[in-house]
Amino acid sequence: MAEKINDGGPAFPCEIGTTSKGMTLRDYFAGQAISQIIATCANDTTYGMTKADYFAGRAYEIADAMLKARGQQ
Repeated sequence: MAEKINDGGPAFPCEIGTTSKGMTLRDYFAGQAISQIIATCANDTTYGMTKADYFAGRAYEIADAMLKARGQQ
């Protein structure tokens, strides 16, 4: 069984009584990172992946590192 990924919980918590949990903090961090990744890594080798998969993977690597650093406070 795969290890559960720490998603940081809701980035923008919703009011009590709603069914939507909204975007996770992990998704938010990845979204914040991706534009810079695209700008700096546009010419990187993608190792057989599409550019979109490559960029998304890098964004989530950064998001995971940010969550890990955040937990070390």
